[in-house]
Amino acid sequence: MPVRKATKKSGSKKKAYKAKAPIRPGSMIPYGPPIRDAIRRGNRAEMKKVAAAARKFIKEVEAALAALDKRIGKG
Repeated sequence: MPVRKATKKSGSKKKAYKAKAPIRPGSMIPYGPPIRDAIRRGNRAEMKKVAAAARKFIKEVEAALAALDKRIGKG
């Protein structure tokens, strides 16, 4: 039997989801454990940095939820 080459089907491409800000090495996802760990370490500068990152993240999530609610007709 002859070997056949695989062919690509056109038209079946799905659009890939692209996040606005990819997680970079060393990035901290602002949720409970990293926040509590920063508090335990007691480094004031680190706590301020974690708090700022968490506030920024929450602001972005609230904006995304508002857009979602608007899209589904709740707003």
